[in-house]
Amino acid sequence: MQQKFFIILIFFIILIFACKKETILTTGKLKFSIDTLTFDTVFTTIGSTTANFTVYNPYNQDILVKTIRLGNISDAHFRLNIDGTSTSKVKNTIIPAKDSIFIFVEVTVDPNNQNTPMVVLDSIVFETENTIQDVKLVAWGQDVHLLNAATITTDTVWTSDKPYLIYNSMLIDSLVTLTISEGTQIYIHHGSLIYVKGTLIVNGTYDNPVIFQGDRLEPFYDNVPGQWDRIVFSEGSYGNSLNYAIIKNGIIGIQVGTLSLTNKPDVTINNVQVLNMNYAGIYALAGNITSTNTIVANAGFYAIALLMGGNYVFYHTTVANIWNYANRTDPSVVITNNLIANNIYYVGNLTQAKFGNCIIYGNNDDELGFGEDNGYEFNYVFENCMITNKETDISDTTKFKNIYTNLDPKFIDYNNNNFELDTLSPMINQGNTSIGLLVPFDYKGNSRTSDIAPDLGAYERIQ
Repeated sequence: MQQKFFIILIFFIILIFACKKETILTTGKLKFSIDTLTFDTVFTTIGSTTANFTVYNPYNQDILVKTIRLGNISDAHFRLNIDGTSTSKVKNTIIPAKDSIFIFVEVTVDPNNQNTPMVVLDSIVFETENTIQDVKLVAWGQDVHLLNAATITTDTVWTSDKPYLIYNSMLIDSLVTLTISEGTQIYIHHGSLIYVKGTLIVNGTYDNPVIFQGDRLEPFYDNVPGQWDRIVFSEGSYGNSLNYAIIKNGIIGIQVGTLSLTNKPDVTINNVQVLNMNYAGIYALAGNITSTNTIVANAGFYAIALLMGGNYVFYHTTVANIWNYANRTDPSVVITNNLIANNIYYVGNLTQAKFGNCIIYGNNDDELGFGEDNGYEFNYVFENCMITNKETDISDTTKFKNIYTNLDPKFIDYNNNNFELDTLSPMINQGNTSIGLLVPFDYKGNSRTSDIAPDLGAYERIQ
């Protein structure tokens, strides 16, 4: 009788387990060992490398991942390996309760293919019934000197042997000098900046300028602003010199100073083009700038903003601001000795702001603006300049000397960033000779002293 009872009991136990349905989650969020998988290898020839990460199921039940796939399946650079299968997409993967799976990712790069992006980007997408998550993929597509969140701590020289790629920004530390040789190309990833606490020396030439730009290589991006952040010279950064540099397609080209009013940085800017900036070309906060033969074109707010005071000299500068991406309302050149930022009022002395033999031209009615706190120094002068102006008061002849207004400079080809003067330009021979002697050669190396008077702007027209 007892034996019969145990047989019946075992039968019911087997029946219960046989009838029990295994519950599998179809919704929920996975956890990952990383949020971005970065391949550290910089290829000099065509090659492949593999990296991996872990996907965790945090639940007490199995979970069904409906799809695991590459975000850009058409991109041939990345391949997935899941459970030994090389693929770009898998369906209906079950991760056991409180367990995990490995995802292996292989990338193949041909750095000699000019169509390969500087930074190869993709993602792996994980889809459950109601949730989409991803892990970013980052690889280096060209043979470059890679600086990933780098700090330069010793005096360094960059040469033009191959490009430099700045990813996650870069710092030039205090009391350290970075010297960049002619012809060097610097590519800066989206959101990244160059922060200078030490000293930056750029030694470009007319034939081989140093170029700072975003890392998108497709022709569409040649003149698109906002692709990277800026170059910042912070307090205590001294002896900086930029000569024959092209700085383009960022948010701010050159920022001199921060909200600190102490240890004001200084920068000498000669023969530099700053082009296509979302916000400002040159943006100074109580800085010290000496600039000659500078071209600043196409900025969403300011071509040149000199704020919170400072000390500035701009000779033979061309400002050309025909901004076509949105409705620009601010003047191209603005000078103040004060600033409100984060609800805090900052103010400092404007020791001087000198503009001589300059062109300040744009598609707004007024391309020059001021903001003065009467309790602090506010010294400025414009001499032999052409200014697009309608309502700004420029009647004080001690501050505005030999000013021309609302003339078309007649650049040779504005749309292709050629700001040389046409033969019929009214800017020809309108400069002050004494200022011209201070900058005797133009951006191209042509003499300003060979005819009756220098031309306005960065270029001398040679007839």
